[in-house]
Amino acid sequence: MEKETNKLIAAHYQLFTINENGERNLVEETTQEQPFVFITGFGTALDAFEDILKNLGRGEKFDFELDKDKSFGEYDPKRVIELNKEMFTVDGHFDSKNIFKGAQIPLKNEDGNFFIAKVMEIGADKVKVDLNHPLAGNKLNFKGYVIENREATNDEIQTLLNHMNGGGCGGHCSGCENEGGCKGEGGCGHHDEKHSKEGGCCGHCH
Repeated sequence: MEKETNKLIAAHYQLFTINENGERNLVEETTQEQPFVFITGFGTALDAFEDILKNLGRGEKFDFELDKDKSFGEYDPKRVIELNKEMFTVDGHFDSKNIFKGAQIPLKNEDGNFFIAKVMEIGADKVKVDLNHPLAGNKLNFKGYVIENREATNDEIQTLLNHMNGGGCGGHCSGCENEGGCKGEGGCGHHDEKHSKEGGCCGHCH
């Protein structure tokens, strides 16, 4: 069987959550200057999102819904955990500049994969974080159109691999922001979000 071509896809979209009453709430929108860009075959976008867009040509519109099991799953209360405050120290001091209630912070699991967690509370010696994806428990609706759909070059694939392996990210791992579709937080396709469904974490990525 011939190996499937890795495609570079750029898209402009609006992302809505859909509640039980069918009401839609806009939670994210790309811009013309900063569309969502990803390369197929690397798990950097939701599988269902990728499967639909890879078959669309430049200029083609899309409007589809994804159930929870096709997006970020159910909200799991067990994924709200407490971590030792020592994990968030820089030069011997707690990193209060980046770690505060409501902050979305990068962590990494035992496999070295980065993902985003939300700080819930900061105690005397513990930091409570929510490892659920911000959109967990929601049905999603994507509306938009494809800006580009072409075969990815070897250089583009290598750049993506470098970012996925931690290369090119200086210090705080959200330094990859806006490179190859990485958005730091939120969004449908950042690979960190996919990893946020995985258990385990071993440290702040400072």
